[in-house]
Amino acid sequence: MKNFFLADYLGCILFKTLGPILRILPLKCSLFLGRRLGDCFYYLDLKHKARAYANIKFALGSKLSCLELSRLTRSFYQSFGQSIIEVFLIPLVDRNYMDKHINIEGAEHILEALKRGKGAILAGIHAGSWEFYNVISANLGFPFVLFVKDQKFPRLNRLLNNYRRDKGCRIITRDQGLRGLIGALKNNQAIGMMVDQGGRAGIPVNFFGRSASMPTGAVKLALKYGAALIPIFFVRTCGPKIKVWAGKEIVIDKTGNEDQDIGHNLQKIVTIFEDFIRRNPKEYLWTYKIWKHTDQRDIVILSDTKTGHLRQSEAVAKIAENLLNEKNIRSKVSVVEINFKNKFAKLILSISVHLSGKYSCQGCLNCLRAFLTEKTYETLVRLKPDIVISAGSSIAGVNFIFSSENQSKSVVIMRPALLGTDRFDLVIIPRHDHPLKSKNIVVVEGALNLIDDKYLEKESAELIKSQGLNKQGLYIGLLIGGDSKGFSLSSGLIHNVIREVKTLAEDLGAEILVTTSRRTSLEVEGLIKREFKDYPPVKLMVIANEKNIPQAIGGILGLSKIIISSPESISMISEAVASKKYVFVFNAPGLSLKHKTFLNYFAKNKYIYTVEGGNLSSLVNSVWRDKPITPCLKDNYLVTEALKKIL
Repeated sequence: MKNFFLADYLGCILFKTLGPILRILPLKCSLFLGRRLGDCFYYLDLKHKARAYANIKFALGSKLSCLELSRLTRSFYQSFGQSIIEVFLIPLVDRNYMDKHINIEGAEHILEALKRGKGAILAGIHAGSWEFYNVISANLGFPFVLFVKDQKFPRLNRLLNNYRRDKGCRIITRDQGLRGLIGALKNNQAIGMMVDQGGRAGIPVNFFGRSASMPTGAVKLALKYGAALIPIFFVRTCGPKIKVWAGKEIVIDKTGNEDQDIGHNLQKIVTIFEDFIRRNPKEYLWTYKIWKHTDQRDIVILSDTKTGHLRQSEAVAKIAENLLNEKNIRSKVSVVEINFKNKFAKLILSISVHLSGKYSCQGCLNCLRAFLTEKTYETLVRLKPDIVISAGSSIAGVNFIFSSENQSKSVVIMRPALLGTDRFDLVIIPRHDHPLKSKNIVVVEGALNLIDDKYLEKESAELIKSQGLNKQGLYIGLLIGGDSKGFSLSSGLIHNVIREVKTLAEDLGAEILVTTSRRTSLEVEGLIKREFKDYPPVKLMVIANEKNIPQAIGGILGLSKIIISSPESISMISEAVASKKYVFVFNAPGLSLKHKTFLNYFAKNKYIYTVEGGNLSSLVNSVWRDKPITPCLKDNYLVTEALKKIL
């Protein structure tokens, strides 16, 4: 509050000091200073410039290059700077000024509407110097009333209102409310009202292909009191020369359904202004959050082509979808595979982004163009997402550039390598990676996944239908992974595990569902096929490299009461734990320290049971006999709470 008071006080002094100076300068000189002021904002006001660029790209960018978008953003700022200067010039507006600099077209539409005696609503938008244009409207030859919202700086607000009144504007504030507006219309006056920037109180209408909140006041008054609704535009043609264009009265459609009529007629007038903005894009105020209160969001997942990483990203996207759905916001999820030209390009991109500033990549994209394949680059530049999600350090840099370009919310899963975590809105890091504490970091215990009751039920039903399984049987799920860097599953180990699983099936009268992964070696695959081919308890055997079944993992997890897994895949084990079944992980040599830390933590917290291959059946029998309570992971809850803060 103290800062507002100081800014208001100093701003008022500055306004009163600069005003007389600017008013004695030649108009062209004053407006030249305005353009330079706009340039200062363009180079210094990085946050709002980034938002303006992203808004222009969303509205108009399908046919414009990054360079053209940057030039248009600068032109907007120069126009905005002139608009600020024109506020100081309001006292100069008189009949002589109007005759010399203002070209009026369509004033007859307003005069014709006022002949009906029910008043007129001059509907405008925040384009150009709307404060200056309000004063112009008051000098068009008819009584004019301006509906305004009091600003947070009372001294500046009073000074501006005095300027307006001195030039013929009658002011109606929100405190005077609806009664003042109704009185003006009954007195057959023209009211100036804005029909953009609706905020929370507005309703969504289509604006450049995306719903945006727009205020309903002007349309409601026109519907209820029969006032003429007339769009009015102001365009700077050259220097101080301004063209005022009043459109034809908008025909108000009435069906008797008030909500429907308001939305339909508001859409009509917004569409007219949208066309005006397309033809005069530098005039519109692009720096506010135009689509903040939209009822739709686009989510883009960047994939490094690793299945485990994609599943984690899909899990975050699903949580985001659910949260948006709770707010009655529709969402669309797209997946883009990120392909680099070569390994060297991947490394150079990471280094380049590491050296980039927070806003320096927007409007450039040279790194993406140089290091990604042409197909990947062309796909990315066509998208305009609200949320960008990626998993894996290799594509964190692409996430940073892509989300910066579009001013999207950025979510990164796993440590983003060379990039600092502070460059992203949310970073999700597993506990075994030892993350630092930070407001935008969520520490999870395992790998995020799509596993929940609904998912398991769906996958199980599809597996039962496709494989003819019995839903009521006692199943043991056997998940065999494969080789990775520095790790391999030996045939001797797998042979011991198979022997133990067979013993277990006979002891419990259970049936076996087994699947391999695409990383399983040919030797291990051959062993599994030989051992299980003619073994009656085996009701499903999926060799992923030969004929994979999309619902294999989800279906097995859903149907099985007991899960036995190889130890190398953090994602696979996390999915098994999320299914809330008894999960047993057999040990194997060659695991990395990260994997050992993960397994030890999960075993300590009773999410899993780790066991040597030769002791598997006795441990499973013991646990199955005692049936201890299975603890639940809290990862999805933690991510949900973190996403709530940024969506």
